[in-house]
Amino acid sequence: MRRSLSIAVAVAALVIGPVSAAGPAGAAPSASGPVTDFNADGYADLAVAAPAATVDGQDDAGYVTVLYGSPGGVDTAHARIISRASAGVPGEAVDYDAFGRTSAARDFDGDGYTDLVLGSENGPTIVLWGSPAGLEKAVALPFAPRSSPLAAGDVNGDGHADLVVGTGLVGVEFGPITRTGKSAARTVVPFDEEDDSRYDFIVGDVTGDGADDIVTTHGFEDEGHATRLWKGGRDNSVTRAPGSFAPSSEGVIADFDRDGYGDFATFKFGTSHEDIVTRPGTVEIRYGSPSGLSARATTITQNTPGVPGINEAGDQFGRALAAGDVTGDGYPDLAVGVPGEAIATTRAAGSVVLLKGGPKGPTGNGALAFSQSIAGVPGVSEQDDYFGDEVLLADVNANNRADLIVSAPWEDGPQTDSGAAWVLRGSKNGPVTKNIATFTPSTLNVPGDEAHFGSTLAR
Repeated sequence: MRRSLSIAVAVAALVIGPVSAAGPAGAAPSASGPVTDFNADGYADLAVAAPAATVDGQDDAGYVTVLYGSPGGVDTAHARIISRASAGVPGEAVDYDAFGRTSAARDFDGDGYTDLVLGSENGPTIVLWGSPAGLEKAVALPFAPRSSPLAAGDVNGDGHADLVVGTGLVGVEFGPITRTGKSAARTVVPFDEEDDSRYDFIVGDVTGDGADDIVTTHGFEDEGHATRLWKGGRDNSVTRAPGSFAPSSEGVIADFDRDGYGDFATFKFGTSHEDIVTRPGTVEIRYGSPSGLSARATTITQNTPGVPGINEAGDQFGRALAAGDVTGDGYPDLAVGVPGEAIATTRAAGSVVLLKGGPKGPTGNGALAFSQSIAGVPGVSEQDDYFGDEVLLADVNANNRADLIVSAPWEDGPQTDSGAAWVLRGSKNGPVTKNIATFTPSTLNVPGDEAHFGSTLAR
């Protein structure tokens, strides 16, 4: 069963030039993708949420599966399952908590290991601290329970990772955050419109001043509202930039043209949720500048020359987005989820398109499409699989090329709507379909019935 058409949370951090895989707190992710490395061994790790899973008999209590990277790729043999029922995790497993629905990963305490913040509907927001052995020692953060968006970045440019939270309209907990959950400072921007809530936080340095900025997407009930930019400041300020942009959701900030300014790629869906199923979907890349997001923009659809497929109602081209250098040429590529794509006559089977980067940013030139009907991709394209509902680009085998992680939370594998994920390795020509890793609740021996495994991929 497909989820309701409420906008899902997606957050991402700035991707700029190559840096080491295990850098200092607050360091920008490498060009190969977000560096989420809980044990700091140089291999990107994955945290995959199943927020609708039954835990201890509680419906939709939810859990998160942590999978560590290795020279051979994702290590499924040593997966760790984290839920409210796990020893030491604050809160209790209760109905409809949707644990892990929101998340953010970064080295918040500055010890060189990536930490993981997890939110839910009812219980406390928690942080699990990275260590040589991986994630450990969960601590509740001093926030009211919420399922509003979470994101990470360096908003004041001091080299310490900050946590962006849904306190007021925009809230920032400045790092370093102590092991007891106390932040170094806090900034809260109150709501200016009572009926205007947030969909997503997308964080990255748009202005090139060394302090990350925040893009917020908005709406109320079924209506989309304007997208806004908030500039980060060295004085812990968060200031709204003049003007706004068309309603959108999802997104990633990356320096696609490598001019030193982060560029914002997003899914433009129209003015209401109904547009998501009635329109094909559009990706807009708006380029950064010293003053913020500029008027220079690129629009890409499935009718753009070189992009596989054609515009069809309900394709949702761009519903999920991720940036990273798959080919190793130094330019971030853009992974585009097309979860509503029909494969032949199979409705909403889903696909993913990789738009290759270059000096002019991502274009249709050399674009590649992947679905479960492509030779080498495990599984079969089935109605309402929504393959590509979430995408991530991360270098799980540390070969300096981002790997493509794709999820289909409505995959029957074999239980109904249990969900599944795939890892396609990066290469100089793009993701390859040889030796694709795939994992499901069944293969990981965790609860699967209507779990919607892969609803969120932490970044």
